[in-house]
Amino acid sequence: MKENQNHPEDRMSIQAFTLVSAVERELLMDDRDRVQIECVECCGKNLYVGTNTCFVYHFLLEEKTGPTGPATFTATKQLHRSLGFKKPVNELRAASALNRLLVLCDNCITLVNMMNLEPVPSGARIKGAVTFTLNENPVSGDPFCVEVCIISVKRRTIQMFLVYEDRVQIVKEVSTPEQPFAVAVDGHFLCLALTTQYIILNYTTGASQDLFPYCSEEKRPVVKRIGRQEFLLAGPGGLGMFATVAGISKHAPVHWSENVIGAAICFPYVIALDDEFITVHSMLDQQQKQTLPFKKGHILQDFEGRVIVATSKGVYILVPLPLEKQIQDLLASQRVEEALVLAKGARRNIPKEKFQVMYRRILQQAGFIQFAQLQFLEAKELFRSGQLDARELISLYPFLLPTSSSFTRAHPPLHEYADLHQLTRGDQEKMAQCKRFLMSYLNEVRSTDVANGYREDVDTALLKLYAETDHDSLLDLLVTENFCLLTDSAAWLEKHKKYFALGLLYHYNNQDAAALQLWVSIVNGEIHDPTRADLYDYVVDFLTYCSDRELVWRHADWLLQKSEEVGVQVFTKRPLDEEQNSFNPDDVINCLKKYPKAHAKYLEHLVIDRRLQKEAYHTQLALLYLEEVLQKTPSTSGKGAEVAGTQAKLQSLLQKSDLYRVHLLIEKTQGTGLHMESAILHGKLGEHQKALHILVHELKDCSAAEDYCLWSSEGRDHPYRQRLFHTLLSIYLSADPSDCGLVVAAVDLLNHHATEFDAAQVLQLLPDTWSVQLLCPFLMGAMRQSFHTKRMTQVAAGLAKSENLIYKCDKMKVKGSSFRLSDKKLCQMCQNPFCEPVFVRYPNGGLVHTHCAASRHTHPNSPSSGNRT
Repeated sequence: MKENQNHPEDRMSIQAFTLVSAVERELLMDDRDRVQIECVECCGKNLYVGTNTCFVYHFLLEEKTGPTGPATFTATKQLHRSLGFKKPVNELRAASALNRLLVLCDNCITLVNMMNLEPVPSGARIKGAVTFTLNENPVSGDPFCVEVCIISVKRRTIQMFLVYEDRVQIVKEVSTPEQPFAVAVDGHFLCLALTTQYIILNYTTGASQDLFPYCSEEKRPVVKRIGRQEFLLAGPGGLGMFATVAGISKHAPVHWSENVIGAAICFPYVIALDDEFITVHSMLDQQQKQTLPFKKGHILQDFEGRVIVATSKGVYILVPLPLEKQIQDLLASQRVEEALVLAKGARRNIPKEKFQVMYRRILQQAGFIQFAQLQFLEAKELFRSGQLDARELISLYPFLLPTSSSFTRAHPPLHEYADLHQLTRGDQEKMAQCKRFLMSYLNEVRSTDVANGYREDVDTALLKLYAETDHDSLLDLLVTENFCLLTDSAAWLEKHKKYFALGLLYHYNNQDAAALQLWVSIVNGEIHDPTRADLYDYVVDFLTYCSDRELVWRHADWLLQKSEEVGVQVFTKRPLDEEQNSFNPDDVINCLKKYPKAHAKYLEHLVIDRRLQKEAYHTQLALLYLEEVLQKTPSTSGKGAEVAGTQAKLQSLLQKSDLYRVHLLIEKTQGTGLHMESAILHGKLGEHQKALHILVHELKDCSAAEDYCLWSSEGRDHPYRQRLFHTLLSIYLSADPSDCGLVVAAVDLLNHHATEFDAAQVLQLLPDTWSVQLLCPFLMGAMRQSFHTKRMTQVAAGLAKSENLIYKCDKMKVKGSSFRLSDKKLCQMCQNPFCEPVFVRYPNGGLVHTHCAASRHTHPNSPSSGNRT
């Protein structure tokens, strides 16, 4: 049970101070056991001790700092002198600026020389003082005096004095609400311990501020100035309370003993003395950090950062351990939060640059402690804040750093681990977690300033981790900017059979031939890597955008042998400008001749996509289509659909292109039964009668014949289209009258395309036996077209007449006005005079030569547009 109670305190403890003897008992006793220490004062190397026998002792302190241990002190006695009273020396205060020591004895403050302890010749002194203190933030501004505040023997009275080398001067006497027992001063402000409470009193204005109550009869008050306008007080409930002159607290209270005798500040610690112990509390987290047994102590004071404690028989110094040593001890105990709090608090006592170096190292050490405990989020934040060299972390993982890396770990080391196996004690799950953390951390810092100068080490380590753990980000790393070292990375990828990724690494390092060799081997099944099931397509795409012409030619046959339709894309999908510069179409065609499908695809690309106007390409494509159609006889529905598709392409090419060799193709199609193709070819020669005859009588497709008339006349004038339709009608009408199908076709042709015929001419061709009702749609359409044409002509004529009338009106207006022409009149265009009475006059009145007017549309100085009169 006892162990459980002490455990929290043990966990929070730290060795912040070491107690070192300064003045041994033998230096004071002089073989008189009755001599007791009543007060001490320290100023630089000068230590003064006041005794109960009214003696003041002067010692010279020499400090010696060992290489490892704490500092030690040697006190050399200079002299001692009696003040001549039979009362103890109550208080000592040094005024170094005046070379004076203020000694309180028998309610009288005497001024003595700091070196020889002789009273000043003038005999100046302050009488009637119960206790006194110096104002460490003086308001007088005179460097040759000190301000002294005393609690007077007069009841409820505080007095302020100015003390010079050989005289004293009272400047203020202040009454207090209750009897004061202790006082501390800062500027115009007094912090007073009265009978029942602590107050802040402005002795200049008289304004007061109540702080909190306490009972002076139950315990001894503590009032300590700790900084500008801030005090430390012994509060109720065993609390050390901080208070400013405004009555507020900047720090949380510390919990010390109920019987505190004295207190001091040695940042960031509050030191308190009671009957049995010296306790050390942190101002940063208010926790008790150290306890030093110290019985019969009755004095605790700090002098310019040096903390002195004393019993009645000896004087001791609390030597602080260096803050860095304290922080390292905390880190060694894995008390990360306390170490960081203490480190932040040390900022005010250490030069900025030195602190930044120290603090970064502490953050890094703390990060490794959290990392070893698998607290990865905390570790990551500490590493980032401490700007950790990521190689410190990488070096824990065997074989991750490149063999060429020059990295050596920090000295002294940031942690105690040799490698990840030692840190995790061989636990595979913990090792996996650590690897996942390192991947995440390196991915975050690789592009930051933290990684500057060693990005090769970081990226190579990241690649190795990705490859080892089969992480998806491996490929992302390799296809973006990276600094992976080729030799180490290639060996690692090969070891883990990441051949596709190895190819990407080669490509990034401008070794495309090596990359393609790997990928081809994977596609061929020579090596196994399931990373990409579509690797063949990837290779095609890679070569499509590859600028190495030789590399493309080298792999062209392999690509086409795998798949003609896909492989040909290295030529058909290339960027146009690069393709024109690097790959001559004739060279590509020669390469593709042994691959019919690829050959056709490439010719389609040239003819249809790029629209190259070269007869050879159009003819070759048409011949390829024709050959494919003739070779494949539809035996199954699938094969038939394929042939139909090729035949549709052939017909479309024959219709739209005017560049192929028509006569050659006509010879190829004779006797093949390709009637539509024959018709199109005859049409290209202008043999429309023959083309339509084939469509009607051999193909027996009247719809195709009508379509022929439409697409053949696209872009032509109306008479041309009319001639085509009349030709088709003539073919229908010249057929055997018993052929009802053609009769019906003729009627449908007329009724559906009435506007394409000359009605008068058609009526002369039609048999007399055809009824009006049969041709009703044609006749109505023809009449409607005739009326429409007539009315549109009338509208056009009316508009022309109206325009003519406007011009006549303008001309009459012009003729109605007169003007004078003389040889002094100048042409407004050429600025030359008129030599003969021949001219042109513009509607705006401008006169120009006739030859100038003839060039008015191109002359920049034409005075006006419009018609001349």
